[in-house]
Amino acid sequence: MKTIIFIPARYASTRYPAKPLATLRQKDGSEKTLIQMSWEAACQIKGVDAVYVATDDDRIADAAKAFGADVVMTDEACENGTARCADAMAKSGIEADLIVNFQGDAPLTPPWFVEALIEAMKADASVGMATPVLRCDRDTYDAFKEDRAQGRVGGTTAVFDANMNALYFSKEVLPYIDPGKMPEPIPVFHHVGVYAYRPDALAAYMAHPVCQLETLEGLEQLRFLHAGTPVRCVEVDARGRVFWELNNPSDVPRIEAALAAM
Repeated sequence: MKTIIFIPARYASTRYPAKPLATLRQKDGSEKTLIQMSWEAACQIKGVDAVYVATDDDRIADAAKAFGADVVMTDEACENGTARCADAMAKSGIEADLIVNFQGDAPLTPPWFVEALIEAMKADASVGMATPVLRCDRDTYDAFKEDRAQGRVGGTTAVFDANMNALYFSKEVLPYIDPGKMPEPIPVFHHVGVYAYRPDALAAYMAHPVCQLETLEGLEQLRFLHAGTPVRCVEVDARGRVFWELNNPSDVPRIEAALAAM
């Protein structure tokens, strides 16, 4: 099964302009751009035939080519990463059995998160799309709650059914838990913003109109759910690693601290 990775990257982010070119301090004191770190993380994933940066911006393209990445230029009008992956497929003529959308703002994503997606889709041909979910520990749960209390839009949570098919994704912390009745383990799952699609599911996404929930939450995967397309959630294990995305400038110290601890 030919598997490729696209790393969608745009310059004009509303919450964090120029985010792919933001620099992060490494453990040795040097600095790397977010897009380079994401590309290096994607290149560690086993079972992948090629990794591409998909962007509409020459500044990102030039930076990516400088550190050795293959680049596919995409339309500026792409409204999200899934649309950019679909546009990259169409413009490049690349063919693949499985397309992975590896978020360019999550350099802490361990390779086994994506490898689990690939294996899940190999094991079940009926799955058109899959995404990882990670059970929150106390620190991550508290970080979610702190972001919301401070009015920041941070990570995403996922709820799913008994068959591991998604019921909903939200920027709110779901499910609601009475602070005095917190069960163990914590029943909140952090949605890891990586997606694996079969080509027909990716094409179908582009044929569906934008839905209200997708617009309100700012979450592209809700278009799949609104259209009745199952989204398989694959539970992954962080194996002691800290996972967090760079959603806001305030996340930089969190990620740098995690890099220093690795």
